[in-house]
Amino acid sequence: MKSSILIITFFFINFGNQENNKLRGSYYCIVEKEYYHIKKKKITFNDSTYAFDNKFIPKGEISYKSIIVLDSFINPDLIVSIFKNQITKDTIQFSIHNRKDGGNYLDIASARGKFIKIK
Repeated sequence: MKSSILIITFFFINFGNQENNKLRGSYYCIVEKEYYHIKKKKITFNDSTYAFDNKFIPKGEISYKSIIVLDSFINPDLIVSIFKNQITKDTIQFSIHNRKDGGNYLDIASARGKFIKIK
C-alpha cells in the first residue's frame, strides 16, 4: 500500500516537471541582425506548434531534443534554435539559421533574437 502511494506520488511529480519543458504562452519576437532590430508581431507557442499573429505567416512546428528547434520560421528556409535552459525564463534568447547555408547549417547563426514574454 505504501509503495503504491509512493509510485503515484512520483508519477505526479514527474508529470508536473514535464509541463515546464514545453514552450507555452505569448511572446513578442525581436530579431537582431547586425546593427538593427526588427520587432515582429506577437508569437504564440502551444506545445509542439507556434504561430505569429500575422495571418500571412504560416504555423510552424517545434522539435524538443537537446536543443529546441522551431521549423519554418518566417519562411521555410529559416530555423530557430533555443537551448533548453532558456525556456523557463521570461526572455528567451535564440539563434536563426538558414538551410541554404549548406553543410551543418545549425552551426552557423545568420541572426539572433529574443522572445519577450507577454505578462
